[in-house]
Amino acid sequence: MTERDPRIEPLDIGPTEDEARLLIRWKDGYASEFIPRDLRLLCPCAGCVDEFTHERTLKPEMVPMDIYPTAIHYVGRYALQFVWSDGHSTGMYTFEYLREIGEGLLQSGA
Repeated sequence: MTERDPRIEPLDIGPTEDEARLLIRWKDGYASEFIPRDLRLLCPCAGCVDEFTHERTLKPEMVPMDIYPTAIHYVGRYALQFVWSDGHSTGMYTFEYLREIGEGLLQSGA
């Protein structure tokens, strides 16, 4: 069995202390924080992103400002699936994708 990349292996997944964001602590020591609405807007599913052009079809004005996950499910050992308060639940966020957008959100100041 090969060792998994510590950059995309979460140690802990849960809310921040104030419960306003999702916090993922990675095995390599990095921590990512996500505002729920930002995660919903970045949903990678076919209903939110055109499968052929890869253009985002989800319009920000369609996502409530106060959206939140009502449930978070593990998909194997490689992804999370969120059930959102707007009823959406088809996106699978791989740990690799979450790490990538977590670093991008941090760099962009979001």
